[in-house]
Amino acid sequence: MPEFRFAYNIFSLDSPETFAATCRRAEQHGYDTVFAGDHLGIASPFPTLVAAAQATERLAVGTLVLNAPFWNPALLAREIATTDLLTGGRLEVGLGAGHMKWEFDAAGIPWQPFGERADQLESLIAELTELFAADGYEQQAALRENFGIPALRPVQRTGFGGYGPPLIVGGTGDRILRIAARTADVIGIAGAFQVPGQPPGTLRLATAAETAERVRFAREHASDRADQVRWQALSQAVVVTDDRRAAAEEFLARSGQTMTVDELLDTPFVFIGTVEQMAEQILANHDRYGFTYYAVHGPYMDAFAPVIERVRALSG
Repeated sequence: MPEFRFAYNIFSLDSPETFAATCRRAEQHGYDTVFAGDHLGIASPFPTLVAAAQATERLAVGTLVLNAPFWNPALLAREIATTDLLTGGRLEVGLGAGHMKWEFDAAGIPWQPFGERADQLESLIAELTELFAADGYEQQAALRENFGIPALRPVQRTGFGGYGPPLIVGGTGDRILRIAARTADVIGIAGAFQVPGQPPGTLRLATAAETAERVRFAREHASDRADQVRWQALSQAVVVTDDRRAAAEEFLARSGQTMTVDELLDTPFVFIGTVEQMAEQILANHDRYGFTYYAVHGPYMDAFAPVIERVRALSG
């Protein structure tokens, strides 16, 4: 049985003290990684990750995920290198194409068709790889030599062609999964599909069958890399209950999802049941999809913690 990794997404910040205490509690629960998103109205990712690393001893930190069209490659390279350095090489970099049109509009960033956003993602990965591989900027060579200043580069040599931190690429579309298959150290199956005819960012959960097909597609394009990368899933909800069907019915009524109760209970992107049932679901998901890296949203971090302990006990 493989080694499982577990993460949670930061949803909000209260105070420095509360944030640090939450990160330490997650570390005590057995979480491996804390992720920050890249959305308007929530905390800026890189300062948040530095603070999370400073509050903990071993917790990895990462972005899940940065919206590629938001970022200039040279400026993002500086953020990544700085954060990897200040966190002692604990950074994971998740990149995606973006899906919330209103955020682009609010930030004054042109909203491009999906194909063009995918092109931006692919170009960003290539440019970051080139920047990380270089020994700093030529224009600063004399300055670095005179003062003995090393070039600012990531500490890690794992992702980005072996020149930067581990790279996570997540999505559900063919184009994004092809990019992930070629470049990523962690392939994230996002588990959400755009609802046709609705505003961009109106999403529905993927069914188990759709997930299996997306994993099959990504593995096919990853070829020999398929067994070398990690496969990640982002869970949208954790509901601890002794009555799975009743809780699933309530979840569907509240969330407006259009799948059936059986489809909801079978999807790998929602956990409903007892701790034992959730742990068994994770093991079954590994057999079915290959997932070994799970992320849950911050509000579910404490509720999901006993599942982590149980999975590790069952998987040896």
